[in-house]
Amino acid sequence: MKRKNKVTMNDIARAAGVSQATVSLVLNQSRHIKLSDDTRRRVITVATELGYTRLPAVHTPHNQEEIALLISSLQSYDPFIDAISQARETAWRNEVLLTVYDYGDDTELALNIISQLEKRNCIGIILASPVTAAIDMSEYEGCTRLPVVLLNQRDPASPLTPSFIPDDYANAFQITRHLIAQGARRIAHITGEEWMDATRNRLAGYQDALAQAGIAPVTEWVRQTNWQFNESYLATQSLLALPEPPDAIFCASDWLSIGCYQALAANGRRIPQDILVAGYDDQKISEQMMPPLTSIRLPYDELGRLAVEYLYNQEDAATHVTLAGRLKVRSSSLGPGQA
Repeated sequence: MKRKNKVTMNDIARAAGVSQATVSLVLNQSRHIKLSDDTRRRVITVATELGYTRLPAVHTPHNQEEIALLISSLQSYDPFIDAISQARETAWRNEVLLTVYDYGDDTELALNIISQLEKRNCIGIILASPVTAAIDMSEYEGCTRLPVVLLNQRDPASPLTPSFIPDDYANAFQITRHLIAQGARRIAHITGEEWMDATRNRLAGYQDALAQAGIAPVTEWVRQTNWQFNESYLATQSLLALPEPPDAIFCASDWLSIGCYQALAANGRRIPQDILVAGYDDQKISEQMMPPLTSIRLPYDELGRLAVEYLYNQEDAATHVTLAGRLKVRSSSLGPGQA
């Protein structure tokens, strides 16, 4: 479904000189936080001038339809925020409120929230995770009459539950293939905890890209961490100590790339002259790193939009959407003569 109105809450916030959060509070008619009447009027005026069509007047607050998004946990820097922002925008364009609940990975709390939603004008529930993961839906069976979709997680044992996830395998494959195209042959991979779907799928994409290029994977090239950049620092140090150090390092998150950059600098290795580096997630810090970091932007905004539209349109097909991201090539991964 193509969006006709391209004005966003961020556009209104910039024009009105207020935060995006303030715009959201005004347009969602929130009275829980005190805002001056002047601020509310300014936001509404700017929104009208910019052509934002989903203004508060079209809603009926006391009987407002809503879609609930239950998320296990979320950090403020997490790129998954894009999914929530786009889900909220899509819901608002369809005159539905998106309510977000952080249930802290506590299934009992999630079930309690769902039981309360049964009493309200809720048209569907999105169960979300900031990290691509598996979920056991058996704990939720029979708990609600409302339709449920999964965002950034899936249940292999529940094929009828719709899911919307990024393609970690394809993303890792294209990053590794890019490094190979730049002339790298000894490509290391710094990844996360072994139990996570995100870790396993990114590792598989990396290994298959090597195999397709006729490069035999080497066990010592892979270093697992707990996603902390201090562990990435140590992992990079150990890779540099190999008899044949890597000529490229693919970090399974931009956060891990920070530790990698620090270790390379401490060892006098220049990026990209001595070694190529690529990350994953395309967080805002990627463009600010020196040199700017090649990374892959995950399609969280598109996945969030699709999840809301699925519920709003009352679809009932066993839909499973897996989307690849877009590679953002920057100077950290450009081989000789490519910069």
